[in-house]
Amino acid sequence: MNFPANLKYTKDHEWVSIEDDVATVGITDFAQQELGDIVYVEIDTKDKKLEAETVFGTVEAVKTVSDLFMPVAGTVTEVNPALESEPEKVNTDPYGQGWMVKIKVENPADVNNLLDADAYQKMVS
Repeated sequence: MNFPANLKYTKDHEWVSIEDDVATVGITDFAQQELGDIVYVEIDTKDKKLEAETVFGTVEAVKTVSDLFMPVAGTVTEVNPALESEPEKVNTDPYGQGWMVKIKVENPADVNNLLDADAYQKMVS
C-alpha cells in the first residue's frame, strides 16, 4: 500500500497536496482498496465555500457509497473532469489522475491539523 510522504492525510482517508494556497484532494490508496471498484464520483460543490470536515461529495463503489470530507476550509475551485467518464481512475491512480477536487485554501495553517504519512499509516494498520 502506498503512503506518499509529501502528502497530508485526514482521519477520513482523504489525501491533500498543498501548493501555495491551492490544495488538491483525493482519497487514499487504503480508502480505494477498502471501497473496491469505484463506479461513480459525485461532486456538486464547485464554487462553494466549505468548512473543514464537511461533505464535499460522494464516491460510489460496487459495495457501498461513501462521503468525501473537506480536509481544510476553503472554496472548491475545480472538480476533476476525467472522473465523470472514468471513475476507475480513483482505483488505478488515487494519488495522480484520480484526484477529485482543487480547493482555494482559506487558512493554510489548517494543514497543520492533518496527519503526516507515518501517522496515517499507523492509523490504518
